[in-house]
Amino acid sequence: MEEKEIQEVVSLPRIGDPAPSFKAVTTQGDINFPSDYKGKWTILFSHPADFTPVCTSEFMTFASMEEKFEELNCKLVGLSVDGLYSHIAWLRTIKEKIEYKGMKDVEVTFPLIEDITMEVAKKYGMIQPGEATTKAVRAVFFIDPKGIVRTIIYYPLSLGRNFDELHRVLVALQTADEFGVATPADWRPGDDVIVPTAGSCGTAKERMESKDEMHCYDWFFCTKKLDEEKVWKAIKK
Repeated sequence: MEEKEIQEVVSLPRIGDPAPSFKAVTTQGDINFPSDYKGKWTILFSHPADFTPVCTSEFMTFASMEEKFEELNCKLVGLSVDGLYSHIAWLRTIKEKIEYKGMKDVEVTFPLIEDITMEVAKKYGMIQPGEATTKAVRAVFFIDPKGIVRTIIYYPLSLGRNFDELHRVLVALQTADEFGVATPADWRPGDDVIVPTAGSCGTAKERMESKDEMHCYDWFFCTKKLDEEKVWKAIKK
């Protein structure tokens, strides 16, 4: 039984799976996830505990960047295994007392889920027994407008997330969907993209409006230019 329980705790949805559904109480009212977010991208992320320094720096950063995510039709939803009143007190303390990297008077307006039963954390594999049995690790789930898990990133308790990278991942996912391409290492808008996502360059060239748009270094590695302005115009609200 003990082995089975541990297995259930660390189980998690895979990329391409429907996001596990749940109903929860949050600092912004009740939510029905992911139904309430149909038609939008969602970043569902967990943090280990309220009133901890790394988590505080992360929430301030996410709140300060919320508008950038909103521009990409993306909602933020946080979670920890703390209770609602702890969440409210912690977020009030952040706004009234904490300053970090020039950020202060930061108000967190996205929902923070109460998960004292760890029901949601277990559904998403956010509890990792090797790291902690009573705290959620720093998990990040990117969920698309159809409710499908598209990217999963995990961090240990001691490591704060790179929020520029989280934003870049969202931009890259939307760009890949919009233009039918793949994005290479360290890709950012304005960089060349890889085409096609699978198959040969010959196949790819048949799909392109102009074969001159593509440069093939070999049969398996072909790129094309994708203007930065074109990217932002396609994915920004």
